[in-house]
Amino acid sequence: VQLQASGGGLVQAGGSLRLSCAASGSPSSINTMAWYRQAPGKQRELVATILSGGLTNYADSVKGRFTISRDDAKNTVYLQMNSLKPDDTAVYYCYADRPGRIYWGQGTLVTVSS
Repeated sequence: VQLQASGGGLVQAGGSLRLSCAASGSPSSINTMAWYRQAPGKQRELVATILSGGLTNYADSVKGRFTISRDDAKNTVYLQMNSLKPDDTAVYYCYADRPGRIYWGQGTLVTVSS
């Protein structure tokens, strides 16, 4: 399975971005899909997860501002990011797993200017 993330860019504080991550190469049986991020000098952290049944979970820092969703027909996970803050600046990575395997996308840079 290969994950291709897109949608990052430069945005002013208070603005919005939508990230997409498409899975290819026999993505059947994917369970969890998620977004992580890594800011400069910091460890990678979980942003949001969505299970195959649609159950979602968010980091406290993004609750109420970010929304994760998935389209299983397109094997794609999305992250709608609203009310962006400079602290949201990071490389965002998509993640997917299925029994016995995990997969990472290549990362997409989000920069929020103040």
